[in-house]
Amino acid sequence: MNRLVLACAGVALIAAAGGGLVAAAFAADGHHAPIFYQDPDGKPDYSPVPKKTADGRDYRPVSADDDTPAASAAGARSNTGGGNRKIKYYRNPMGLPDTSPVPKKDSMGMDYIAVFDGEDSDDGTVKLSPGKIQRSGVKSEPAARRVIRNVIRAPGTIQLDERRISVIAMRSESFVLGVANITTGSHVTKGQRLMEIYSPAIASAAAEYIATITSKTTAGDGLYGRGSRQRLINLDMPDAAIAAIEKTRNVPTSVEWDSPRDGIVLERSAVEGMRVQPGGVLFRIADHTQVWALIDIAERDLGAISLGQSATVRARSFPGRDFTGKIAVIYPEINKETRTARLRIELPNPEELLLHDMYVDAEISIGSDAPVLAVPESAVMDTGSKQAVFVDKGQGRLEPREIKLGQRGDGYVEIRQGVAEGEPVVVSANFLVDAESNLKAALKGFSEGSKP
Repeated sequence: MNRLVLACAGVALIAAAGGGLVAAAFAADGHHAPIFYQDPDGKPDYSPVPKKTADGRDYRPVSADDDTPAASAAGARSNTGGGNRKIKYYRNPMGLPDTSPVPKKDSMGMDYIAVFDGEDSDDGTVKLSPGKIQRSGVKSEPAARRVIRNVIRAPGTIQLDERRISVIAMRSESFVLGVANITTGSHVTKGQRLMEIYSPAIASAAAEYIATITSKTTAGDGLYGRGSRQRLINLDMPDAAIAAIEKTRNVPTSVEWDSPRDGIVLERSAVEGMRVQPGGVLFRIADHTQVWALIDIAERDLGAISLGQSATVRARSFPGRDFTGKIAVIYPEINKETRTARLRIELPNPEELLLHDMYVDAEISIGSDAPVLAVPESAVMDTGSKQAVFVDKGQGRLEPREIKLGQRGDGYVEIRQGVAEGEPVVVSANFLVDAESNLKAALKGFSEGSKP
């Protein structure tokens, strides 16, 4: 009997010595001392001292560093002064409404997660352990004031300035006697000869004017011949031709027609010998030194656009070259098919590189130079009808808070309401935090609904 007692005592001393050796080995390896021992096959069988299985295998030592529910629970109790925090239950790791009073695994071998007293409190915060925060990559960044700029990019086409187009048409029946060596696409200057025409109406008015100014009848020097001269002006006779009549006092048999502006000939209908009816267009000339860029922007961007705003236009034919202009007109209609609004950007074009109907891409910088309270876009949880962020309250407590957003740009979004300057918000892994809070809310509702 004494020998049996001595033998049992020897085994206990050896086990204790072995446990000390294991603890020393863990400490030397940089780990905490084991807090209990678990079945080597992962079964929910635990021992406070070293133990062997029926087939002689050692139980696995578990320290507070191990990522298991039981280790987390034991570590939490040891960190709070020996069991102040108690485990209420273990919840399913996949969020299913299944709890257990003891550690267990689900059908896929995943450990159930321990839920402690106070973790499901009603203070509106989500509580995560430091280990879970580190493993999930949760990071916070304080809300700060920043200058937010954004760029609206939209396609468009080049159009001629309607105010810089001239049409040369006859106001009376006329005949084209000759046409200058000018074709469609030619560049002409103001006063350059375009054609020579004969008009019976102009010839008759010129004869009347000469007769009037050469008459010896006095009707007052100021009014003398004014009606006849006005008739020539009404027939669109060039000023130079009228001046020649006044100088030579001869009725012209033909009249030379000059270009009224500098520009490019868009259309030439005049042919030598042709007869022209009143209103017949013979030339169309456009000035290309200033053009319009008609840009279609998305309807959602219309509120950020204002008249006089600067815009940069790039033509696909001239890569790397910028043309700068200002928004002159915001057309008062929305295209119901494309849901776009049209802008007119007036562009100087002194080299006449931008041509009619050319495709261009416009960039319009929007935003204010004044700094605004902003957070990274990754911090915002958008449900469609609401936007929220998680505010880091410290010690693993994350508070969901509804916010009001403003402008966006450069990877940041303006916060107009809900967060104060300097408050840290979660900027990464917030979807995991949101999933954690949803799981806890679902489990709490399930447990409360199952109470009798």
